[in-house]
Amino acid sequence: MEKLDAVRREGLKVNLPDFRPGDTVRVMVRVREGDKERLQAFEGVCIARRGAGVSATFTVRKVSAGVGVERIFPLHSPSVAEVELVRKGRVRRAKLYYLKRLSGKAARIRERQEALGGASPDAPA
Repeated sequence: MEKLDAVRREGLKVNLPDFRPGDTVRVMVRVREGDKERLQAFEGVCIARRGAGVSATFTVRKVSAGVGVERIFPLHSPSVAEVELVRKGRVRRAKLYYLKRLSGKAARIRERQEALGGASPDAPA
């Protein structure tokens, strides 16, 4: 059992940003074309995260040329070069599948404002 845990820990990436559903992310994917390899960006809204450990995945949705495109990425896959957090979104659901049937301004997500490390200016002294 300990060997299995060690193998699982080896496959985990440590340089991933803390992102949640509702956040806009840019995923840099390694694409092989013949004998060359290049990075391709896929930027969209994270609509779901599932799983834990090596098998964790996340789903990113974007609208390209008026057509909704979704991709499911394994979080710790070698084909995912990096995940960059572009914008934090404020949502009240863990799975945002309802965004599929919305379009235009209805599909917007509010931005999440996080408090800085200090005390709130409105808090009593």
